[in-house]
Amino acid sequence: RRERLSPALLLAQLDAEIGFDPLARSAAGALGIAQFMPGTWREPWNPWRRRSPLDPRAAIPAQARLMRILLDRFGGDLERALAAYNAGPGRARLPPARWPRETRAYVARILGAGAGGGGAVLLG
Repeated sequence: RRERLSPALLLAQLDAEIGFDPLARSAAGALGIAQFMPGTWREPWNPWRRRSPLDPRAAIPAQARLMRILLDRFGGDLERALAAYNAGPGRARLPPARWPRETRAYVARILGAGAGGGGAVLLG
């Protein structure tokens, strides 16, 4: 609620990322339930960065904070914010047809879960 995002969006991301496994580690090096890359986790935007990305009590609020930052950066464009979360802001600026296949599937999966419908994403 602090970041004015719906639980449906965050839950759809957590499911798409790693299926709610708080101890997950990807082949690319992403960690935890919200699949943070270590460098992203340590950035100044994250007040939970001194904790572990494997701790859901830190990772989920950090996920919400990062999504709020990305939504603001992309003018509320949920598709680009999701692409930035998955593949980085640089790639999210490309036309969607040039996003990595994994990123296009990630965005489609989350939006298909009903997390992008109308006012269901942003709160108040």
